Amino acid sequence: MKWIIGKILIILIPLLVSIAYLTLAERKVLGYIQCRKGPNVIGIYGLLQPLADGLKLFTKEIIIPNHANIFIYILAPILSLTLAFIAWGVIPYGQGIVLSDLGIGVLYLFAVSSISVYAILMSGWASNSKYAFLGAIRAAAQMISYEVSIGLIIISVVLCVGSLNLTKIILTQINIWFIIPLFPAAIMFFVSALAETNRVPFDLTEGESELVSGFNVEYSSMSFALFFLAEYCHIILMSTFGVILFFGGWLQPLGGIGLITNWKYLYNLIWFGIKIAIIIFFFIWVRASYPRIRYDQLMALLWKSYLPLSLAFVILVSGALIGFNALPPYL
Repeated sequence: MKWIIGKILIILIPLLVSIAYLTLAERKVLGYIQCRKGPNVIGIYGLLQPLADGLKLFTKEIIIPNHANIFIYILAPILSLTLAFIAWGVIPYGQGIVLSDLGIGVLYLFAVSSISVYAILMSGWASNSKYAFLGAIRAAAQMISYEVSIGLIIISVVLCVGSLNLTKIILTQINIWFIIPLFPAAIMFFVSALAETNRVPFDLTEGESELVSGFNVEYSSMSFALFFLAEYCHIILMSTFGVILFFGGWLQPLGGIGLITNWKYLYNLIWFGIKIAIIIFFFIWVRASYPRIRYDQLMALLWKSYLPLSLAFVILVSGALIGFNALPPYL
């Protein structure tokens, strides 16, 4: 039992540090793109800024709106962060380095990601505010819609692997990463991940100019911080999922599992981290480059473009595998 708790802490503590410094990295990258420096006062190069922000949010007074459903109002941010954390239990960080190597790891991640919609709906409904409720409904429609596209894209990868196990998906890419043969699916996955995580240009749920921060408008201090942490944790999770599906996970470029030495696991972790950081950089880059689109454009992109394209891609991949007699043994 103690060993299991220790392994959970080994995952959660670096994850919390990564979330904190992702906020700093985003502000720095956005600053340099916009020809300014970003946070540079608190600590050397602003490195203590996330700690200052966290201390500020922890020490502010929690304000609960009148007529709010207190139980659901308090439960929603806790549920949101909890779901963001438990998804990391099936992520393989190296060969054999995984908390729980589930045979249905892909389905587990997909299920946890889908349930997170309920936390946002609960927060908007319990706040007893029309602005929060409208933002929650937007979030539910947006996240559920783009999960359809992500699901079909994942099916394309599963067809090539023959397994829902995340470790097997990575090891199948020893010779060639799926980003090369499945490049269109990778692009659709990235755009769908932007919509799934409510990021620009799909931040309709948090449209400050329309909804005054959307579903979390009635939250303050620590309760708001939990939603904030969950959002950035979800960004890292979707980047990690994309690396596993299309960029070979911890595998080094040009094939191979890594150095066959005592430092192999560290070497794998470094490659894994570099790939995740590159995907996250694209999340930030898109935020600095594109304005928010209209809600009808958001839905049209999915239902009129990505849904038929991803469905056609599943048919194309399955047809090619059958035509070349290359279906995996489990299929």
